[in-house]
Amino acid sequence: MAQHPILCVPETLDPSLLLALSQAGYRLEQCASDAIGDAPTELLAALVSGRGGLGDALEACRAIRAQGAGSVPIVLLVNQVDVAHLADLDDLIDDFAILPSSGAELLVRLRRATGGQDASGDSTIVSYGPLKINTETYQAVIADRTLDLTYMEYELLTFLASNPTKVFTRETLLSRVWGYEYYGGARTVDVHIRRLRAKLGEEHASLIETVRSVGYRLGQPSWGERTA
Repeated sequence: MAQHPILCVPETLDPSLLLALSQAGYRLEQCASDAIGDAPTELLAALVSGRGGLGDALEACRAIRAQGAGSVPIVLLVNQVDVAHLADLDDLIDDFAILPSSGAELLVRLRRATGGQDASGDSTIVSYGPLKINTETYQAVIADRTLDLTYMEYELLTFLASNPTKVFTRETLLSRVWGYEYYGGARTVDVHIRRLRAKLGEEHASLIETVRSVGYRLGQPSWGERTA
């Protein structure tokens, strides 16, 4: 894979999605649907939009494959009505997202399609927006600033960042991060969340959101709702 892989995106991609991809560290190369088969060969992955019609989108996918870029993962952006027509297309596309899609969902789909790689092509990196976590070196960085985390703070942040926008109850976090045999109580989660927010800093503390009467999540939900 090239040192600086490119993500090929359609010209019609929503600006909010372009921003999310750019903030995640992807180098973006805009391509018209009918010319996407001529995109750079060092692609990390290609997004293909079916907004203008599923038939044209699938032809664009075939153009990528015919070009000899069979190893380039393809994520197809489709309307809800077209989902039923995607059966038996595993040899053509690697994953799909339903429009309108959130930036967080699209990043998850891309990671899945690329086998867990992020924009750097490194599967050891978990990233969300300005946050990057190296699962081999146990280092976490927020906007190029290294975070000084305890082991459990690191484990909790990594778990949340690996499941962006998904809400977890305190009990679930205790069992998944601390383990079923831990009896510290739900307050342990609250304390670690408070410490993580303090270490993320005022500018980025809101990355970890509280869902009242439920628990916590990292990132915004797909419908853009904000909770205190």
